[in-house]
Amino acid sequence: MSTVPSSPVFVQARPPAPSPSAPADGALAWPVAAVEALLELPFTDLLFRAQQVHRENFDANVVQLSTLLSIKTGGCSEDCAYCSQSSHNDAQPKAGKLLPVAEVIAAARAAREAGAGRFCMGAAWRNPQARHLPALVEMVREVKSLGMETCMTLGMLDPGQAQELKEAGLDYYNHNLDTDPEFYGKVITTRTYEDRLQTLQHVRAAGIKVCCGGILGMGESRRHRAGLIAQLANLDPYPESVPINQLVPIEGTPLQGMAPLDPIEFVRTIAAARITMPRALVRLSAGREQMGDATQALAFLAGANSIFYGDRLLTTSNAQTEHDRGLLARLGMRAQEVHHEA
Repeated sequence: MSTVPSSPVFVQARPPAPSPSAPADGALAWPVAAVEALLELPFTDLLFRAQQVHRENFDANVVQLSTLLSIKTGGCSEDCAYCSQSSHNDAQPKAGKLLPVAEVIAAARAAREAGAGRFCMGAAWRNPQARHLPALVEMVREVKSLGMETCMTLGMLDPGQAQELKEAGLDYYNHNLDTDPEFYGKVITTRTYEDRLQTLQHVRAAGIKVCCGGILGMGESRRHRAGLIAQLANLDPYPESVPINQLVPIEGTPLQGMAPLDPIEFVRTIAAARITMPRALVRLSAGREQMGDATQALAFLAGANSIFYGDRLLTTSNAQTEHDRGLLARLGMRAQEVHHEA
């Protein structure tokens, strides 16, 4: 009988190649109808195609591990219907201050020791203020000094803020589209879709890699899910990292009573993301604890090759570290090799 290792076994993943440019004639690489057609394929055919694309670009048995820390919790002025940190929702925790840099670095060090290669820092803001930048810059520099990749999600950025974070060494910036443009207004009204796209443009212009995805299970249709994937796939270039979240209905938010999304539909969307964005890291994010091992295994088969690793995702619980190690061992999968230079 095999035993579960006490720590992940690391191997080198094949690095993603540069993303392809948009077609010369200006046509969309992936129209919504084309993505919808993918989602309508027989399930086995869809997964077979996704697995073929996955193996052409990655080692199919390697998973990248990221850890996410809330560096400033609650009190956000946005009205996102899914979020417990919105000041518009009854579920919001007491608004906190930005964590001290030393506390953030201690958490990053613990994540590194647990096997994470990327450390993501999230703040519940509409956008960071000038007074926040010195501490944020120091966090990036200190986490980089641990030999980890860095990622932040701070809301909207202006060009100067993006450039300052880039100069500090920020590798990735997360700014999700959440859903497609048609459904967006049913979820958020305080920030436009164009606002989100503009921040992504500022991030790209500064030379920071883009982490951008969405949330499934908010009451959207299959066509809306196709619209989200099409939006992501038609970014030029498409994101290097694509987190796909399954809604965790939180009491006190407008989506608290939402019925769970069919797991097969979730896996279909993962497969569509892999096919349309072949060189991206497709990450299983929020909702892993609720979806169970079998759904996660199917998602890996569909091309997911990254997970959020750790006990918490901002304000919601996440699959436990030891459980993740056991799941990877049971599947014969391995964590992406990381090189700690510090």
